[in-house]
Amino acid sequence: MFELLGIAPQALFGQLLLGLINGAFYAMLSLGLAVIFGLLNVINFTHGAQYMMGAFCAWMLLNWAGIPYWGALIIAPIIIGAFGIVLEKVFLKRLYHLDHLYGLLLTFGLALIIEGIFRKQFGSSGLPYTNPIPGGTRLDFMFLPWYRGWVVVASLVICLGTWFLIERTKLGSYLRAAVERPDLVQAFGINVPRMITLTYGFGVGLAALAGVLAAPIYSVNPLMGSNLIIIVFAVVVIGGMGSILGAIITGFGLGIIEGLTKVFYPEASNTVIFIIMAIVLMLKPAGLFGTPK
Repeated sequence: MFELLGIAPQALFGQLLLGLINGAFYAMLSLGLAVIFGLLNVINFTHGAQYMMGAFCAWMLLNWAGIPYWGALIIAPIIIGAFGIVLEKVFLKRLYHLDHLYGLLLTFGLALIIEGIFRKQFGSSGLPYTNPIPGGTRLDFMFLPWYRGWVVVASLVICLGTWFLIERTKLGSYLRAAVERPDLVQAFGINVPRMITLTYGFGVGLAALAGVLAAPIYSVNPLMGSNLIIIVFAVVVIGGMGSILGAIITGFGLGIIEGLTKVFYPEASNTVIFIIMAIVLMLKPAGLFGTPK
């Protein structure tokens, strides 16, 4: 079997797979952030905690109610999305007319509270979640676990489906119009506040769905969201704040770049995304797919 720059193909393609998996979670989480910021103008720092809540909800459904993974894929995003709707109704709707900084500080505080509650209840060592699709197939150049392949495919379908819903349907046009001219959309008989609330719930549900997908791969622990959210914010900034397509392409692309960096220059793997962010902000402050305002 060939080698590339002295790297065995098993190591190269194995890291590419890990990069794709990380990219799948980067894309889904940054997509949820882009939906919330692009349509609600809220910087949602609670997103990492809601991702963690999705994983814990799947664990609770399995261990406390006997509901397996496939049921949790549907039930957990609905439960956490409803929780997000309550947060929007109680807290966030009071801040829409204020500067972005107030929403960021509020959601950051809420994230700390949520993580603290879960850490007190479950500890921080992590809880295992059974792999719903065990096994895999051995290719000529690597071993492909079935579940990891499923995560990449499912993430692609979810991301592209969300992009199509927002960019190519009448509902999406209503959402975009409600951001620019809520008074005009309201005049057509559309309940704009309800639309905004449901949009936030949808973005939170995307984070929870990513958490369910992550549960069998990573240990379910209260810090899993805080360890990821800074990277996801960097992904959103690189793709362009509020850009749906930018979140998807940048999420998967940066995951692959990170995986390749671990092969060729492991010392830079933890910082390569932030280096790219700095370069992009110097050359194009609005992001690769963003538009200057």
